[in-house]
Amino acid sequence: MANEPELVEVWETQGIDLAYVYKSKLEAAGIPVLLKYESAGLIFGLTVDGIGRVRLLVPDSFAAEAEALLRQEVDWEEGDEEPGEQEPEGEEEAPDAQA
Repeated sequence: MANEPELVEVWETQGIDLAYVYKSKLEAAGIPVLLKYESAGLIFGLTVDGIGRVRLLVPDSFAAEAEALLRQEVDWEEGDEEPGEQEPEGEEEAPDAQA
């Protein structure tokens, strides 16, 4: 067991569903991921008071890359539209003049 890499927490979510989305994104980039959570959150569907908390753990050597990928994901989720699809300010579509 001395050859096992040290795992570090790179992200934390509330609820298992979002954790699986992030896990898939990291694994698609070639980063191994371990999810750590309390089983009560899954069994009872609780997501309060830390019970539904899910921690994403990766080997230490992948930590910086994993955090950067997840940060990009969160930045995109906080915006209203996908990057590059925002309309310039002050320009709105005119309603159709045809009836």
